[in-house]
Amino acid sequence: MQFIETRGNDGVHPSEVTFSHAILSPIASFGGLYVPKGMPRLGIAYLESHLDSPYKMLALDLMRTLRIDIDEVTIEAAVALYDRFDDPAHPVPVVKVGEGLFVSELYHGPTRAFKDMALQPFGHILSHLAQSRGEEYLILAATSGDTGPAALETFKNKPGVRVACLYPNNGTSDVQRLQMVTEEGANLKVIGIDGNFDDAQSALKSLLGSPSFKAKLKEKNILLSAANSVNFGRIIFQIVYHIHSYLELVRQGEIAMGEKIYLNVPSGNFGNALGAYYAMKMGLPVKQIIIASNENDVLTRFISYGSYDLRDRTLIPTTSPAMDILISSNIERVLYDLFGPQRTRELMVQLERERYYSLSAEEHELLQTIFVADFCNGDEGKGYIKRYFERGYLMDPHTATCFKAQESCASEAYKSVIYSTAEWTKFSPTIINAISGAEGSSDLEALEAIASKGNIAIPSMIKALFGKPIKHATVIDKADIESEILSFI
Repeated sequence: MQFIETRGNDGVHPSEVTFSHAILSPIASFGGLYVPKGMPRLGIAYLESHLDSPYKMLALDLMRTLRIDIDEVTIEAAVALYDRFDDPAHPVPVVKVGEGLFVSELYHGPTRAFKDMALQPFGHILSHLAQSRGEEYLILAATSGDTGPAALETFKNKPGVRVACLYPNNGTSDVQRLQMVTEEGANLKVIGIDGNFDDAQSALKSLLGSPSFKAKLKEKNILLSAANSVNFGRIIFQIVYHIHSYLELVRQGEIAMGEKIYLNVPSGNFGNALGAYYAMKMGLPVKQIIIASNENDVLTRFISYGSYDLRDRTLIPTTSPAMDILISSNIERVLYDLFGPQRTRELMVQLERERYYSLSAEEHELLQTIFVADFCNGDEGKGYIKRYFERGYLMDPHTATCFKAQESCASEAYKSVIYSTAEWTKFSPTIINAISGAEGSSDLEALEAIASKGNIAIPSMIKALFGKPIKHATVIDKADIESEILSFI
């Protein structure tokens, strides 16, 4: 598999690169991203061949089918990290929660969020590449709450890599923050910033494209990469669980092979949805991809009306903070795939200069053949949490947004898979408020109350956070990010 650039080639970057190049140096010409030059069609025969395959076998074979330039032994070791999940044989349960409605639980890994699904194998591959080349990398990560813990967990104490993780101070849940600031790896630096996730992500992309920053790192023989979903090494492993979820419905006798379904994704930076898009493009029988947003409904408006408009928009803190994002990086990859590099560059330049762009009527019509969207506010989300808790199913606030989108967007009688991106433990004050009306609970109080009401155990890795010492107390102005990272190096 070869990779090309979303905004075209500038004559300086190579016109085509390998997978290993794309993940080690993820920013392409004109500040664009790398995308596959072509993807195979899988077909029903491929799906049938994996009807009895464990998750790890499916992941391994998909990497083979995509023909990435990583040796088999390394890929096998990477997917073996799914053994760190609650049930190594079944790392992604697909649970029926209603008639024709299923939840694919992506949060059973070490940091209790869906980012483990991609970052566990990706971290192994990137570290292996660094070691095999005798190189050292600085990995940048910007997080709205889940990427950070997963990136720190996968890279801690790995040779050949150091990690600088940026998170918005007061912009994550307490559990998410504790997962980051208590990490002990000597190669890790966690930095809180006085800003929001978009500020953190903008800083990351700016540094990734900065010749002067790269030159300063080069003086110390350090190269630069990223753990965010701007890196295709993340996306490639996110394709797998969409195929797995479909196969699970066939195994459970809920659909016939070849029957179309909806995929319903809570979206912030659009990486999870992009994995669904690529699975659909490769032949997974998907009717449409439903995009669920919170009050930061830029994606809903874009898909519904064809305009990506950040003018007069400020980020709204919500009860689903991992989706508190206005600039969704992976939309660019969809634009490229639908409209080509020239149009993508035009749109992205306009967004950067004017904070706005609009699709033509024909472009918008094409987009809507694939995606449909709605948003869910915090009170609505808590209503779904309470309703389903009383029916015996416990979900987090991000998953809850999908239930609103399901009701408004699934217009035809196809079955639906909702993707649950985080465990309830990461947002317990919101959940206890939803199910009992309790207000002002600390995370630990809320965890214990929910565990008691639901007769469920708090996972040991979550409960242990509250007794760990703080290792990373740095909080800085966003203008000081580069100097703080260089000081860490």
